[in-house]
Amino acid sequence: MQRDQVNRRSFIAFLGGALAWSDEVRSQEPRLPVIGFLNPGSSDPFAPFVDAFRQGLYAGGRGYVEGRNVAIEYRWADGQSARLPELAADLVRRRVSLIAATGGSVTAHAAKTATTTIPVPVVFIGGPDPVADGLVSSLNSPNSNLTGVAMKTLELVPKRLELLLELIPDAMKIALLLDPAAVDADAVAKDFEATTRAFGREPILLKTSAESDLEAAFVSAVQQRADGLVVVANAFFTNRRSQIVALAARHALPAAYAWREFVEGGGLLSYGSSIAWAYRQIGQYASRILKGEKPRDLPVQTPTRFESIINRRVAKALGLTIPHIMLAGADEIID
Repeated sequence: MQRDQVNRRSFIAFLGGALAWSDEVRSQEPRLPVIGFLNPGSSDPFAPFVDAFRQGLYAGGRGYVEGRNVAIEYRWADGQSARLPELAADLVRRRVSLIAATGGSVTAHAAKTATTTIPVPVVFIGGPDPVADGLVSSLNSPNSNLTGVAMKTLELVPKRLELLLELIPDAMKIALLLDPAAVDADAVAKDFEATTRAFGREPILLKTSAESDLEAAFVSAVQQRADGLVVVANAFFTNRRSQIVALAARHALPAAYAWREFVEGGGLLSYGSSIAWAYRQIGQYASRILKGEKPRDLPVQTPTRFESIINRRVAKALGLTIPHIMLAGADEIID
């Protein structure tokens, strides 16, 4: 009986030591790096771009795979950009290894502010001039904890307008769908008005920052007899591209967009760089930073290729004939 008690005590002591050893080993296991993914939109509309980011992380088999050797914590503002600073601060509190600030300069600024006291590497997708925006000191040498991609948007508005007018040469009034809350809203509006008048047309500004106001904006365009529409490159509109494309079809309003994803979803035409490329690029940068490189040593990238996409089926539904020279110059025709 006494021997049994001794054996039980020995077994309990052994089990306790084994558990303590197991906990110690687990505590010494390397923690997966965690990426904080920050975006002003919602998860479903941005799913293709998140996939592109993951492709960049993987980097041809030499990088990271979510759930295997890296974790990603997603923070979506769901169209409420005012929440971005709070979401960025939450990621910093959770001690993420890096923040991917996507969806424009407003997200990049939120991440920059949140990482001022506790530096965390940030890769961003921002506007065309991150130096003027105060994000980095130089494109070639960011000299900070931020780097990423500077997308060209404002300077491409005239080209989108030009392509739209090739399709609707008799148009006299062209509307611009604009988010007044965007940091470059005033500059975009001013440039559009000047360009439209230079083409001998009348500009119409449609300003909306809320999903509930989008339909009213299209009704206003029809009431003002707009013949066509240019949609600004903006995370707010990208997040709601299905609704915007549907409204353009309902009101038979020919529209030009920044990204091919609008045209693939039933829009008329687009002209711009590839937003998916930008997400892949910052994914690659994230992979390199997690491996030890510094953001200050990675130059801010800018797109070098721009593509025009036309949806021939939509053009036919609108009663438009696509000129042969336009067909020849398009990078892709969607039927």
